[in-house]
Amino acid sequence: MAVLISCFGYVYAGLSVNGSFPRGFPGFAASMVCLAVVPHLAVRRWAPFADPLILPVSVLLSGLGLVLLFRLDFAYSARFKTAEPTASGQLLWTVIGVAVCVGVVLLLKDHRWLQRYIYVLMAVALVLLMAPAFFPGDTYGAKRWIFVGPLSFQPGEFVKTMIAVFFAGYLVIHRDALALTGRKVMGVRLPPGRQLGPILGVWVLSLLVLVFERDLGTSLIFFGLFVVMLYTATERISWVLFGLAMAVVGATVVGSTEPHVKGRIVAWLHPFDIFLPLERRPKGLISSQLADALFGFGSGGVTGTGLGQGHPELIGFAGRSDFILTTVGEELGLAGTMVVLVLYGLLVQRGLSAALASRDPFGKLLAVGLSAALALQVFVVAGGVMGLIPLTGKALPFLAKGGSSLVANWLLVAVLLRISDAGGRARQEAAPVPRARS
Repeated sequence: MAVLISCFGYVYAGLSVNGSFPRGFPGFAASMVCLAVVPHLAVRRWAPFADPLILPVSVLLSGLGLVLLFRLDFAYSARFKTAEPTASGQLLWTVIGVAVCVGVVLLLKDHRWLQRYIYVLMAVALVLLMAPAFFPGDTYGAKRWIFVGPLSFQPGEFVKTMIAVFFAGYLVIHRDALALTGRKVMGVRLPPGRQLGPILGVWVLSLLVLVFERDLGTSLIFFGLFVVMLYTATERISWVLFGLAMAVVGATVVGSTEPHVKGRIVAWLHPFDIFLPLERRPKGLISSQLADALFGFGSGGVTGTGLGQGHPELIGFAGRSDFILTTVGEELGLAGTMVVLVLYGLLVQRGLSAALASRDPFGKLLAVGLSAALALQVFVVAGGVMGLIPLTGKALPFLAKGGSSLVANWLLVAVLLRISDAGGRARQEAAPVPRARS
């Protein structure tokens, strides 16, 4: 079904924009079949008890992303004559991402093996997280890229998985101290001082990412992931309250002092003031992207203008990254946007289901963390382009252009498949064997 929907969308986009059957359809269809069949056979062979919905939903989201980029290539080439096509490159990165997923399912026999290397992974994650600050040149306002010759990648996309592994291992060790100790103040049990150090360290690190790399999205995902996993491990509401208080204080300080973050907040509060005369605009308002996105959502209505019949290219370069959701809203309408969000919700729900089925604490927390990381990224991207929160510039998982994001999300899917397989296998082994009739 995922392959059929993707192929139908590809043909529909070609017919709608050019009025002719797309010449690249045979190659696209063959690629989609391979992208679905190869990982399916790998999962059936090496993870037969894995959740049966995680892989198809991921394939469908990747296929929809390829269709949207294929459609946007026509729009950008018509408006910007020098614009390069991106769908073919995204297809190559999808193949690489699926290959990484298959490789992890094959080589990672037991997800608990990751627990042995939590501090090594955390050290690598910190290096990768801080590395973009030392590279010259910002990409669209934020330092989130590492450049190695002609290649570049976003380390923050891989860091979220590493951080989830570390938090899961750390909380399994210290969950009793975090849950049972601490003083009560006004009916709320505050975190104990000894365990407060790592929390403050995470808070400071998220602020450093905001200040030096101007990466609001990674900072929100990083800190939100820790709070979610803390609450899951301890079931103490005080951690949530403490985390929210720290987030508000940090966001207020950075938002009022860091010009780039402050500019995003101004654009969020006054999106349509960009059309006022220059002397009447709020200070720091320089982008019309959010206003263009809201116009796109509004013109789409409930059912949309039709795939290929809108003007998502008016947003500019961001239409292929975080604002790709605006293409869905404009051309597929509220109905299409809800379908995409439901697919994300289903993927998160299956990840949480894998957490419930897991028999070991590390697997439970890791599945929750990976699901939360995906949910948080979708929230900060979708919330930003819809005007619910300030823009973050993060890529929408599976849909947006970007090899780093695509490979990192397929890596996340592979770990979820391995955790769900372990839980399904344990449940199968614990099931009573039916007695034969005499």
